[in-house]
Amino acid sequence: MATNRRVSRVAELIRREVSQMLLNGIKDDRVGSGMVSVTDVDVSGDLQHAKIYVSIYGTEEAKAETMAGLKSATGYVRSELGARVRLRRTPEVIFIEDRSIERGTKVLSLLNRLQDQRSQQHTADDEEDIGAEEEWE
Repeated sequence: MATNRRVSRVAELIRREVSQMLLNGIKDDRVGSGMVSVTDVDVSGDLQHAKIYVSIYGTEEAKAETMAGLKSATGYVRSELGARVRLRRTPEVIFIEDRSIERGTKVLSLLNRLQDQRSQQHTADDEEDIGAEEEWE
């Protein structure tokens, strides 16, 4: 078993190398069609498996196409990792779509909409208060 510090260093190294491969190495058109970025890498304690979380920008169809391209490129990615990263055994690679940025954007838009509604409500309440004060005078 590797130490936690070693596992995190290996995960960061894999994240960096796969990001470079996504920019320059993978020639599959399906991967190049959408904007893809590596958000996180989770490496098992024995360094045998690596889950690579990717964020994909685009339509649902483009996302599905890009994921299919990444799944077909796992062999290439693993062999390139073996050449670029010095490990006894190159970990098995699994690509997983990360939708956390999407969810975060949705939550932010909901919060902004709620804030707008509240400010409109306060404006309407203030206008009612001004009208009531004028009636008293």
